[in-house]
Amino acid sequence: MTSESVEPTTGPARRTVIAAAGAAGLTVALTACGSDDGDGGGSETSAGTVLGRTSEVPEGGGKVFGDAKVVVTQPTAGEFKAFSAICTHQRCTVKDIANDTITCPCHGSQFSATDGSVKKGPATRALPTAKITVEGDTITLA
Repeated sequence: MTSESVEPTTGPARRTVIAAAGAAGLTVALTACGSDDGDGGGSETSAGTVLGRTSEVPEGGGKVFGDAKVVVTQPTAGEFKAFSAICTHQRCTVKDIANDTITCPCHGSQFSATDGSVKKGPATRALPTAKITVEGDTITLA
């Protein structure tokens, strides 16, 4: 019977590679969820970006422009307001806007469509304002 020599491996152990891959995946997942620093997380939409048309924003209601993470409201005819569309409670995107109220679908927080203030918790901080310009029928980030 002959014995064969086995060379030791020089790379990382299989367990080390699997653990590192798992940690990297967790880091990516946590980063994608954002942080609680109030900036809405994710990529920023730059000034000058056209959000949409005034006809898309009903009087007394509003519209969420998801790509820009902005909600635009029209509390009274011809008056347009804009806020972050990211709820200050746990960073979900707000969804429904009606009767001067912006509602988050995750936990039911409600915000004023006029000034972004909290109308009903669990959120305790107002939606940050966003700067927009309205020229003709075009709504643009300022």
